[in-house]
Amino acid sequence: MKLKLLSIFGLTLTLLCGCTAKKEKDQLMENESKKALILYYSQGGVTKTVAEELEKRLGAVIDSVVPVEPYGPDYDSTIQRWQQELKDSIKVAVKPLNVNINDYDTIFIGSPIWGGVFSSPMQSFLKDNDLEGKTLVTFATFGSGGIESATQNLKELQPKANIVEGYGVRSARISKAPEELERFLIENGFIEGEVAPVPDYGISHHVTTEETDVFNAATKDYFMPLGTAVNVATREYNGIKEYKFGVIPPNGDETNLSTIYIQYEDGSPVFTKVVR
Repeated sequence: MKLKLLSIFGLTLTLLCGCTAKKEKDQLMENESKKALILYYSQGGVTKTVAEELEKRLGAVIDSVVPVEPYGPDYDSTIQRWQQELKDSIKVAVKPLNVNINDYDTIFIGSPIWGGVFSSPMQSFLKDNDLEGKTLVTFATFGSGGIESATQNLKELQPKANIVEGYGVRSARISKAPEELERFLIENGFIEGEVAPVPDYGISHHVTTEETDVFNAATKDYFMPLGTAVNVATREYNGIKEYKFGVIPPNGDETNLSTIYIQYEDGSPVFTKVVR
């Protein structure tokens, strides 16, 4: 009788172990299937830098959108071709991905900003693929700004996806991407860690002469006029002073102010982005 009970116990233990092992295996497979994908288009390599930083920090799979006909290596030729494609309503053909997009629940979508939206190759990919039910996290590089308008454009192209406005950085500030990305990923729960909370901006007020000097110093080397600062709010955290300027655009439309963000970096004021 004792032997029989031991046999039954052993059989039960074996079944339990088998079920546990199967459950762990299924859980592992489920986790693998939900691993994040970093998908990007990079014309000159700057967006690729951000994508590879994300890959390193997330341990995620990475792939790129590649146009069948590559764009030229310089800014002028790229803009010239892009403008012609817009004029002629040409949709850019892109090559198939190296990964199965259906295997991923969370996709980081990255691109340079062209005309306030994602680049034409990334636009083509987003128009050709239904990403319903997936979480799409935007990231972008730009000359002046555009992560907000590109994210809105993504919502229009993928209305059934869960869209998260992500990280954007001016190409001129790409060296700041690693530390800023870390903060973004921690704040949004993509990686573990702690960062000090960022305070709200103070009350906006009319710019002083000193604040106008800060604005002019930060924007003077930009290749096109950005407008005239009329009001500003500030905040300070982690030794950083940040300005949020309300700016009359160069066309003089006082009813449609843009917002220009400036902060001190390495002892000098630098503008970080424009929101129009």
